[in-house]
Amino acid sequence: FVNVPVGVVAFVMAVRLVPSLKTHDHKFDLLGVALSSVGLFMLVFGIQEGEKYNWGTIAGPISVWGLIIAGIVFLGLFVVWQAVTKGEALVPLHLFKVRNFSLANAAITTVGFTVTAMSLPLFFYYQLVRGMSPTQSALMMVPMALFSGVLAPFVGKLVDTVNPRYVALTGFLLMAVALLWTSSLMNADTAIWLFLLPSGLLGIASSGIWAPLSTTATRNLGPREAGAGAGIYNTTRQIGSVLGSAAIAALIGARLTAEMPAGAPQGASGVSGQLPEFLRAGFSTAMGQSMILPAVVILVGAVMAVLFAKPRAVDAIYAEFDGVEGQPRSEARPR
Repeated sequence: FVNVPVGVVAFVMAVRLVPSLKTHDHKFDLLGVALSSVGLFMLVFGIQEGEKYNWGTIAGPISVWGLIIAGIVFLGLFVVWQAVTKGEALVPLHLFKVRNFSLANAAITTVGFTVTAMSLPLFFYYQLVRGMSPTQSALMMVPMALFSGVLAPFVGKLVDTVNPRYVALTGFLLMAVALLWTSSLMNADTAIWLFLLPSGLLGIASSGIWAPLSTTATRNLGPREAGAGAGIYNTTRQIGSVLGSAAIAALIGARLTAEMPAGAPQGASGVSGQLPEFLRAGFSTAMGQSMILPAVVILVGAVMAVLFAKPRAVDAIYAEFDGVEGQPRSEARPR
């Protein structure tokens, strides 16, 4: 329900502030939608729910791995269909020939992975080791939200004049530092206020990631392709989140097995309230070690940022589409 008022405000703002531009007819790729939907559902469900079913049988002959493999097969068929269809493809594969588009999609996958993966061990630590309520745990992220919200408009203007590569690279590196800093603090007796410092650094890092990546993903695309490009970009982010959720759950289980005393609970999902004192040190160590995974993955995003090519000027991109049949002319350029 927290999302409902936010959604209503966003809807009103969209109606009032988003400009009305000339549109063009498109064909709907029904088979592409069906193949991608079924494939993504099977893959996401299998990855997210695999641990729940102990990576075995779900029902009857259906197994977790069978579902994942079937999902990959359907997504493979989807890619083949996108390549051979004579109509308007749901995902124009030629977009991936654009270097920055492909790199930005890889980078946003690491961001989705990291943002999801870092949350689980951190909130388990706050609640089970430090005895915080869910609300108190969330308030520990206020510095991140404040810094990100205040800096985002300035970064948005900055990437119009500065190569987004440098801004994004800085954001990725700062996020890795913040996560490793948080990991080093995750002991049973660390002063709780110290966690507000890396939380603030995460906010600074986040403000330098989102705008440069989205700009880089779509800036070198033609105006007719920008919508499809944005859809692909958001889908890869969500897939990264799914992978991050599954990976961190598996890692947390492994580190708890290694660090907790014999006979102690080996999972966090079935535990409520603050842990007994003799379990807190081992649990803290396991959560701190788990935080290293998202830090490493976000460094992969930094590598993608290093490889970004210098983006072309927007006017040059739109000039290519002036007078081409079916493409918007220069007077439709965004201001």
